[in-house]
Amino acid sequence: QVQLVESGGGLVQPGGSLGLSCAASGFTISTYVMRWYRQAPGKERELVALISRAGDTTNYADSVKGRFTISRDNAKNTVYLQMNSLKPVDTAVYYCNAVRPGYVGGYWGQGTQVTVSS
Repeated sequence: QVQLVESGGGLVQPGGSLGLSCAASGFTISTYVMRWYRQAPGKERELVALISRAGDTTNYADSVKGRFTISRDNAKNTVYLQMNSLKPVDTAVYYCNAVRPGYVGGYWGQGTQVTVSS
């Protein structure tokens, strides 16, 4: 059974940090590009960050550059998103996505809520 399970979300004050994890099971992430998306209430889902299969290439949305860091551990079949200097606008449900290069869709996690508020 293929699964992506996100964890690490929660409530944090502005300026704080959170670390998200996405653990995969039922398949091996080493052949997949891994992505983090987020969706805020009333807004479309947006791509936050992605990392190549080997972890040597990363890309970020302009809104999170310099604050968020995506990483992966293929041996642990897990991808991470470290979020620093959080802002209220970062409040959203964060989703993990695994997709093979050249394909669309892929596998999705159920999401984890991140709320940035004082």
